[in-house]
Amino acid sequence: MPDISLTTVVVLCAAALAAGWIDAVVGGGGLLLLPALLLGLPGGTQAAYALGTNKAVAIVGTTGAAVTYARRAPVPVGTAVRIGLAALAGSTGGAFFAAGMSTEVLKPVIMVVLLGVAAFVILRPAFGTAPAAGPVPRRRIWAAIGLAGLGIGFYDGFIGPGTGTFLVLALTAVLHLDLVSASATAKIVNCCTNAGALAMFAWQGTVLWQLAGPMAVFNLAGGMLGARTALKRGSGFVRIVLLVVVFALVANLAYEQWLA
Repeated sequence: MPDISLTTVVVLCAAALAAGWIDAVVGGGGLLLLPALLLGLPGGTQAAYALGTNKAVAIVGTTGAAVTYARRAPVPVGTAVRIGLAALAGSTGGAFFAAGMSTEVLKPVIMVVLLGVAAFVILRPAFGTAPAAGPVPRRRIWAAIGLAGLGIGFYDGFIGPGTGTFLVLALTAVLHLDLVSASATAKIVNCCTNAGALAMFAWQGTVLWQLAGPMAVFNLAGGMLGARTALKRGSGFVRIVLLVVVFALVANLAYEQWLA
């Protein structure tokens, strides 16, 4: 493992705690966790190590949030599992192509994607406030498998940050779930994408396990707390958190890219 100071480890653990909470509420915890790893790891460390370590941490918090949601929120488990299996395949493929990714490519890509998410949520104020009545048509389920499973799964393995947020948006739009149910369903799918990507990164030897261990403990605590908060406060709260997180991270990444 690269030489990392105790202070840096403590800061990264704090980032993992906050990322776990954010990811459980609205997804996108990797948008905090991955930049923290990119900044915290010594200069010259390949981006693949940040990506791999991020997955090892995130899968623990995501699993904790998924279990918490499953106990208390309405989740279409069968649909979530089918989407998750497609996402597993997609994320494994994405991780295979991510080994040579440069950190300088990641930041502007993430910023563009974030701004697109913010614009969509602002222009659709009623988005995710209430589910559609009746069963979900089969064509919508297949559309969700293709978009949220294969498509977003590949993105998660290839780059990663924002996957949970994109899953929430896709599941809300395609399956007509409310934001809380979409967040709960997204956690199950996200567990699969994290597992596929982590398996590939581990096979490539780009996971810093000694650093991922303590960070994962904090991420788990944040994930379980975030799921309880979302269940208690409802879809309106989730939407507000989504916008706050998106704009804060865009500002931070823009500063790092052009002003730092």
